[in-house]
Amino acid sequence: MINKYTTQEEKYEYISKQHGGYYRHDFTDHAYLYNLYFPPEAIFSHLKSNINNLVLNYPMAQNALAELVGDIINQPSERIVVGNGGAEIIKILSGSLAKKLIVPVPSFNEYANAAPEGRVVEFPLDFPSFQLDVDKFADEAIKVGADMAVVVTPNNPTSLLVPKADLIRLAEKLKPNNCMLIIDESFLDFADNNEQISLEQDIAKYPNMAILKSMSKAYGICGLRIGYLLTANANLVASVRNRVHIWNINGFAEEFLRILPKYKKEFEDSCKIVKADRDIFYEDLCTIKGMTVFKPNANYIYCRLPDAALSGPEVTKRLFIKYNIYIKHNVGKTQPDADRYIRIASRTKEENVSLIDGLKDVMYLMRVK
Repeated sequence: MINKYTTQEEKYEYISKQHGGYYRHDFTDHAYLYNLYFPPEAIFSHLKSNINNLVLNYPMAQNALAELVGDIINQPSERIVVGNGGAEIIKILSGSLAKKLIVPVPSFNEYANAAPEGRVVEFPLDFPSFQLDVDKFADEAIKVGADMAVVVTPNNPTSLLVPKADLIRLAEKLKPNNCMLIIDESFLDFADNNEQISLEQDIAKYPNMAILKSMSKAYGICGLRIGYLLTANANLVASVRNRVHIWNINGFAEEFLRILPKYKKEFEDSCKIVKADRDIFYEDLCTIKGMTVFKPNANYIYCRLPDAALSGPEVTKRLFIKYNIYIKHNVGKTQPDADRYIRIASRTKEENVSLIDGLKDVMYLMRVK
């Protein structure tokens, strides 16, 4: 591959327009959100040793894939749809099924981006806490006639949880109005007591609730593209399954799902390391004078830059040009003062320290021309 840049500034402009393939460009990625400590080498070895069969043969179709995911999450396969990443399912939910979708903002933009024009209502989170008031959210959903409501927990970009009891109350308030509640738990494995706060094992109690999960984040498999929808609503399962094509998951992803149960302990241990690194990172970020740092529940941290510091886009650009470190600024998110906020993925302890040193250095420097 021939790189389309000759200077570090040109490299930044190029990278900032991409949506992946970062490993080809030699920089430290504090923007994308994934588990650096999983999968273990044994999984890669297994895939390599089976590469001929995985390349030469058709993968399985939806029913069998749902059984594989069901084995992992201890749910019956008839409640599951497996997607080519969470993005495929989001596209179906927002783009095809929802007549009127409501989503708190700021949040993961893809839910709104995938919806046809005029079918999305954005509900501002309480500012500056970014907490979701589920009662106000339910009232607004009912008022606008939403038939689908989305809550991401922990939220992206804020890394804040919505309490389980609040989500149950929200589902119950929406139920009489035929509004389906989609709960995106893609980052929940990095929260404390995640098994107690997940709604996956309670899903049978709430027919107007569905759990969506991208497996890329927690399992560190962005390139394999696996996500799933879990719901006890048979009509929703059928509607989503009818919109995925017959071989939507490739053979490598299928084989990963098949062997994943063998590595449950390794996965749990990897999440503990992620959380430990993140907690130290959070404490260190809190030492930056004037920085507002939101206590994270996922593997990334949301920050408001000091008032006297340069803007989020300027800090992001300087950090990349001088230190070859890439973070995300919040311009493009629907919220007040979006240009004052940044989202930083936690990586290894050493990389997190380097990030903080670089951030302190560029926050107040003269503007790059």
